[in-house]
Parts: sequence; structure tokens; C-alpha cells
Amino acid sequence: MLSPARDAALDILLKVEQGGFASELLHSERLDKLSTADRGLCTELVMGVLRWRSRLDEAIASVSSQKLSKLDAEVLESLRLAAYQIGFLQRIPAHAAVNDSVELVKRKKKTSAAPFVNAVLRKLLAKKEVFEPALSPGPITVPDLVLMHAHPLWLVERWAQRYDLDAAVKICAHDQSIPSTAIHFGDDSALSELEAEGIKLEPGILMRSARRIASGDVTKTKAFTDGRVWIQDEGSQLVAALVGHGERLLDCCAAPGGKTAILAERNPQSSITAAEIHEHRARMMQKRLQSRTNVKVMTADATQLSESNFDRVLADVPCSGTGTLARNPEIKWRLQPRDLTDLHQRQVLILRAALSKLSPGGRVIY
Repeated sequence: MLSPARDAALDILLKVEQGGFASELLHSERLDKLSTADRGLCTELVMGVLRWRSRLDEAIASVSSQKLSKLDAEVLESLRLAAYQIGFLQRIPAHAAVNDSVELVKRKKKTSAAPFVNAVLRKLLAKKEVFEPALSPGPITVPDLVLMHAHPLWLVERWAQRYDLDAAVKICAHDQSIPSTAIHFGDDSALSELEAEGIKLEPGILMRSARRIASGDVTKTKAFTDGRVWIQDEGSQLVAALVGHGERLLDCCAAPGGKTAILAERNPQSSITAAEIHEHRARMMQKRLQSRTNVKVMTADATQLSESNFDRVLADVPCSGTGTLARNPEIKWRLQPRDLTDLHQRQVLILRAALSKLSPGGRVIY
């Protein structure tokens, strides 16, 4: 029987390849029917494949009769999924990883590729040494870091040049670590409910209104389902708290909506406008914030908004995301050096637009 966790993991990886974000997809309805164990395995597989993708691709390429660039997305992601389990997860039975990936290819109507997938994975089982990076002798180098920690060469070179090699080593190691899960809660009763449902909590590092999950699946709790508790990085919570208070507030780059929710919670009598340029993300945000009656979600470009006279404007502008690679590893495979210039220009335009939307005495939080 095909593992529900592997089936869901492949679907999510394919959506990430199409531009989706793993952190959002791993908390989408696609996973609602999974057991706690399967949900955990799905998360492990998705994040593991994204963190170690270049190492996986090198291993697969070393035993493949075809160039990876020629493979259909369904085939390549199925290979990566099994390769991660073979090379990085010792507790997973190898035969289960191989058999399920072959079955996944068939399920995705790529039956003709099933023998190829089976052959590649059998070779990986026989040559597990291909997962080990070939490092240079002597002191560690930038190419060593690229191999060891599965990062693009240009990015590691940039860090080593701008900071130094020791800093680049620490950054790369941090990116490959598994961050703790933080939650925001609206009231203490929600915490009591979580603990009653077996969720073990630890204090937040930055915020009193945050907790870190020590153990348990918070997504299966009633408080999470009701929207009284949600998963949100403490840094994100802190930004929302810094916005402060006002009668009219604007979150001009609002998706996925966590900061907007905190603004609404801290300003229950205020009018809050949440703008998001991407329609599908605005729809997701609308659903998430439907209980917040003082929030108006709109699909709009932050530089083209017609409304103005806001007391507070939160401009959480699009950025490279390289500071969040531990949580969003897919970014390092998407980002290109030219994107940094484009992002800077976009940031300046949004900041200028945000300043133009203020009422006298208002404040932009950038």
C-alpha cells in the first residue's frame, strides 16, 4: 500500500517546483487527513529533499543513464524523494522508499519511467557512498561548503566575501538545521486547551505571546482549527507587535496573513486593510482572516493602492529570503544574483508608496 505521507510529499514538492512555498503547503488542507505520524514524515521528506537537493541530484546523476534536466518533474521529484530516504534517513526501510517512489511515478501517469526509476534507486542502494561529498584535502574551502551543506556556489561565495569563511560556515550550518516550531496565541485559555490535548510547550525566546512546541501536533488541536492559535515565527510576531496602534492600518504586502491577524488582534476597533499582489495568496488569506471582521483583504499591488491616510503602514517588503533558509530551503534554488537588484528596486518603490499613504503624524514600519 502506498504511503500517504510519501504521496502527499510528492504533491507538495511538485507544487514547490511550480512556485509554491513549502511552509504554506505543509499546513494546507492537503495534509488534514494524514495521521500525526504521516504528517510528521511528510514534513521530514519535503524539507529534507529541499534542504539537500543538490547533494541528492549529484548522487542520482552519478548512477543515472539520463541527464536530470531531461526528466519529467514527476520522475525527478520521485527520485529525489527516495534518494533522500536512502541517503539521509537510516530508520526508513530502503525497500519501502524504492517501491513507493516507483508506485508514485505510475500514479502520476509516468508508467514508462517506472523501470528507469527502479534501476536508478537500486544502484543508489548498492552505492551509498555516492551520497558523501568529495571534499578537498586541507582547510575547508567555499566549494567544500557548497558540497557539504547543499548551497548554490554564488551564494556561499557572496557570504564568504562579504563576511568571512568562518561566518559562511556558520550560516550554511544554520540553514541546514531544523528550526523549532513557534506559535502565537490569543489568550491563555488556548494554551490550557493545547496542554490538555497533549501538546508540550516551552516559552518563546523573543515574545511573551509566543510559545515553542516541544512535542505534539498542534495542527490537530481544536484551538488551531478554530484559528485561536497559529504557527508563526517569533521574528514575524515581533514585527507585527512593533506596528503599534491606530484607527486605520495598512499591511501592504500581507500574505500569508499572520502579521495581519496580530494587527487585528491588537487593534480590535480599528479598520485594517491587507493588500496582496497575488490573487491565490489573497484568497488563502481571506479564508484565514474571515473571522477578523475589522480586516479587509484586497488583491492589489502595494505601489498602486488608491486608499491613503493610514495611521500605520506595515511594509514587510519582498526580500531575498536568505535569512529564512532554515524554514524556506526552496528559496536557495530559486534565487539568482540578478534577483537581488530587482528586489532592491521593488523595495524602494514599495517604501515610497507606503510613505505616500500615511496620514499626518503616521508611521511606516519597514
